[in-house]
Amino acid sequence: MPSYSVRLYGDPVLKQMARPVDEIDGSLARLVDDMVETMYASEGAGLAAPQVGVQKRMFVYDVGDGPEVMINPTIVETAGEWYYDEGCLSIPGLRLGIVRPDRVHLRGLGLDGEERSIEADEFLGRVFQHEVDHLDGVLMVERLEEDMRKQALRVLRDRSLGLDTSAMEAKLVSAESDRPI
Repeated sequence: MPSYSVRLYGDPVLKQMARPVDEIDGSLARLVDDMVETMYASEGAGLAAPQVGVQKRMFVYDVGDGPEVMINPTIVETAGEWYYDEGCLSIPGLRLGIVRPDRVHLRGLGLDGEERSIEADEFLGRVFQHEVDHLDGVLMVERLEEDMRKQALRVLRDRSLGLDTSAMEAKLVSAESDRPI
């Protein structure tokens, strides 16, 4: 059983800016292990500390090469554009077509305290952008175009009221549609 539960849309912690990590020590290593366990239990590719209620500027991820951590990450460069369906552990069951840069250059620290500099594209680049957004208090619905954002927010509001949103969800545009960007 995971050590943490994932905070869901509507939790105020998700809208707050995370604080930089000042010290890399054993308690941070335990937090990383617990976050990786929570990410796997939730079947996610990434998990930012605010998603488990911890206001530290760090995230864990695994896109198939084993778990990794990025501490105090900064996106220093982006390029291109890619429209792709994106999901979020804090907004379960909702996948939305979002335009983001295709390539990113991310800098931060590893758990060993050493600087890491990673250039990533497509899915890994998207995971980095999504998780850094969480550290900045930004959720994926805020990356949508105005009309889609209104539809998605309506779905989320109606879900919170216990209403059936399946018909509204079917109308949300996906990257797999023929929609031009």
